[in-house]
Amino acid sequence: EGPVKRRIMDMGITKGTEVFVRKVAPLGDPMEVTVRGYELSLRKADTEMIEVQE
Repeated sequence: EGPVKRRIMDMGITKGTEVFVRKVAPLGDPMEVTVRGYELSLRKADTEMIEVQE
């Protein structure tokens, strides 16, 4: 979990950051999200490590 968590944080996804899901591939992998004004494609396994609050 450590290296993946660090990589996600390096991409700008940190506590309190808004993440918008833009597209999801037909089988759910990958997902396209917008973070801090830019788009990222993330593997489903990586997105499962992101905790979401509404």
